[in-house]
Amino acid sequence: MHSKSAYVLNIIDYIAMKIALAQINVTVGDFSRNILKIVTAAQTAYTAGASLMITPELALSGYPPEDLLLRPAFYTASYLAFNELVSRLGCFTGLHVLVGHLFRSSPIEDTNLNRQVKGCALPADIFNAVSLLINGQISGTCLKQEPHNTGGFDEKKYFKSNPQPLVFELEGVKFGVILCEDAWLPSAALLTKAAGANVLLVPNSSPYHIDKENLRINILRERAREIGMSVVYLNLVGAQDELVFDGGSFVLNAQGELVTRLPQFVEKTAIVKFDGAHAQRDEIAPCVSIETQVYAALVLGVRDYVNKNGFPEAIIGLSGGVDSALVLAIASDALGADRVRAIMMPSRYTTEISISDATEIARRAGVRYNEISITPMFEAFRVSLASEFLGLSDDATEENIQARIRGTLLMAISNKFGSIVLSTGNKSEIAVGYCTLYGDMAGGFSVLKDIAKTLVYRLCRYRNTATTFATRNIIPERILMRAPSAELRENQSDQDSLPPYEVLDAIMQMYVEEGRSLSEIIAAGYIRDDVQQVAHLIKINEYKRRQAPIGIRVTHRAFGRDWRYPITSHFNEERYL
Repeated sequence: MHSKSAYVLNIIDYIAMKIALAQINVTVGDFSRNILKIVTAAQTAYTAGASLMITPELALSGYPPEDLLLRPAFYTASYLAFNELVSRLGCFTGLHVLVGHLFRSSPIEDTNLNRQVKGCALPADIFNAVSLLINGQISGTCLKQEPHNTGGFDEKKYFKSNPQPLVFELEGVKFGVILCEDAWLPSAALLTKAAGANVLLVPNSSPYHIDKENLRINILRERAREIGMSVVYLNLVGAQDELVFDGGSFVLNAQGELVTRLPQFVEKTAIVKFDGAHAQRDEIAPCVSIETQVYAALVLGVRDYVNKNGFPEAIIGLSGGVDSALVLAIASDALGADRVRAIMMPSRYTTEISISDATEIARRAGVRYNEISITPMFEAFRVSLASEFLGLSDDATEENIQARIRGTLLMAISNKFGSIVLSTGNKSEIAVGYCTLYGDMAGGFSVLKDIAKTLVYRLCRYRNTATTFATRNIIPERILMRAPSAELRENQSDQDSLPPYEVLDAIMQMYVEEGRSLSEIIAAGYIRDDVQQVAHLIKINEYKRRQAPIGIRVTHRAFGRDWRYPITSHFNEERYL
């Protein structure tokens, strides 16, 4: 009985077609490294006996290349790299590889580079493409039908569209290929079915935002049920500037049921099996909490930004407060404690508790820690400005001078050692301007730029309790219990001039991320004065946000590429309440 069962299983394994999902981390413009990533994944797939391997959208060039697409040399480099990749993959006999790359429909000027993709005779335009490579040859090419033009993306600026799907047959199964955004509307999938496909392949470079994984699965579930086919969704992983790509690749059967899901935020080349056109059930990575997702996104965002841009270490201005404590934890997890340096810069307003807490978190994290008092420099500024400010009382000017001294010190250390300053402001502060230009906004990368203050606390508690980290309780509990304060004057508290963060963050989410009107927010139960104050502060501080460093995007509408409001504007929304 046992031997018969084993025999049946072996037969099933023998007839199953193996498809490799290359969830890889590539870098824009690093063609040599990207080729190596693809070839390494192909070796894994080949060794595992896969018949087909899928790579992410624009895996060869990295995504998104943005205005590099306007440079002729970038396309030339891409073209040469594509030819090299075709040749290098030829050693994996019988392995079909779908590679995302740039495609131009007319040859470039150098006649030695006039290798064209098979079957395309189109005007001289640039396309977002994926080609099927087999035994050192190009078997077919799919050009993206719907360039991504929402959520801060403007692919239509660079890419032309083409409504023809790619369908190819392998081991008796007809696979249809569409790219990323094409899968969000029914038309492309239906065209692929009409062309004879019975399995849909969707290479992607889809950036993360909170709950994006569920959104993707739900949309592709609709496609699977509409066309009655299994769907293989392969996504990029890694970070590019403010974008984080979370992977989370998955396979759905023809009924829209999830049969395979890869973990988020990690590279992995996984093998999935098909019995003809039917996806077999395989490992399904578990769903994780929002805090787990966001923290992993921040760690990956910091790691890739620092490493891909060649910075030897990160510097953080440590205040003893919750924001800098969280950034320190993230940086240590992303880079290792030996590549993180913390600088505490106390003034006469800094409490002993803050100094003690800053020292303690640096000790727990194991990072290098130094203190530089700004009191002598602050007094020197006051002396220098005494005649200019004669007869005027202290106000935010003196507070901002302290923040700017700290920013100058951090940037000086950055310049001297080639390190990057990670700024620590959160989305709530940046939204309402509770931050200082050239002060606490100074830095090369803003880790918490899209993290509301209330989420900051949730992430701190997650990091302190998560069993996946070797060191737990890295953030002292007292930091989480104290009222937040910039400590730029005596007995200062953030709530002196702002609504409670629970209120501020809710209003900000509805106004910024959901695009609701002031009337709708008030109708949701928020005090009119609070709503008007927050909206007004968001408007008048646009000029600050334009000068802030880029930061990691974790919501579907972050300040930066998703938010394009004019600085100079006399529109008054309050008149329409």
